[in-house]
Amino acid sequence: QVQLVESGGGLVQAGGSLRLSCAASGRWNGVYDMGWFRQAPGKERLFVAKITWRDGSTDYADSVKGRFTISRDNSENAVFLQMNSLRSEDTAVYYCAARIAAGTRYNYWGQGTQVTVSS
Repeated sequence: QVQLVESGGGLVQAGGSLRLSCAASGRWNGVYDMGWFRQAPGKERLFVAKITWRDGSTDYADSVKGRFTISRDNSENAVFLQMNSLRSEDTAVYYCAARIAAGTRYNYWGQGTQVTVSS
């Protein structure tokens, strides 16, 4: 089992920045990648970004490219999401997730952290 705990959410004005953190614990060996997802009220959960644990390769949703940066700290088993130039449409609950194999569903999820961007 892998446990994920997000932190760093909050209220920020449009154009501002936030940095989300996700701390992982438990049986960490074998995690393939970790991702960030978000869910706005009344909408489905959407992919934001992911990072492969072994080589650090990244991928982003088009809506956040150039504004968000995902990174990891292998020594701390943590992943981060630096969010710049925030917009009101970025308002959502942000979830950290991990999976043990490429191309599969994410196996583990955090409890989520609220990000609210005021215009």
